[in-house]
Amino acid sequence: MSSPAAFMWRLLAALFAAVAVAAADGMTHLHLYMHETFTGANATAITVSGSPLGGNSSFGSVGAFDDELREGSDAASQYLGRAEGTLVQADLGSPSAWCTVLNLVFTEGDYGGSTLLINGRADLGNGKNAVVERAVVGGTGRFRWARGYSLMTKVGNPTPSTVVFEMDLYVKMGV
Repeated sequence: MSSPAAFMWRLLAALFAAVAVAAADGMTHLHLYMHETFTGANATAITVSGSPLGGNSSFGSVGAFDDELREGSDAASQYLGRAEGTLVQADLGSPSAWCTVLNLVFTEGDYGGSTLLINGRADLGNGKNAVVERAVVGGTGRFRWARGYSLMTKVGNPTPSTVVFEMDLYVKMGV
């Protein structure tokens, strides 16, 4: 059994670095940051197709992204891989809600060569600190048979053309 002080130390370590901590229930916690550039020649997120409804509607819009995964919120922090995916605006009532498919492709660190698949609804219109929860539905390599959930929060705009998201993933591997 661990003492309360030891538990707090592990919790703090998980909050400040992209480390994985295996919990007693078999869940692994990963903490990382997704860095996105949405304008300019180095854009990592684009609109593939606008709304077929035209005007001010975003319903039916399709986008793609290939963002950096990093250990920290600073763009100079350790590079871990890519967050690659697609999104479709499929909510007539909320223009900021998207159906997403997201592959976390780890190329560096403890999980290099492995991937995680995340799927679900992302509504970033619920305020600055909105938490987006999505399902972890699979993976490859060290994440084979993965299942769990991810929590994502926008943590800032370091420049006018970039945004940083904090991600906490709770993953159980194996059958």
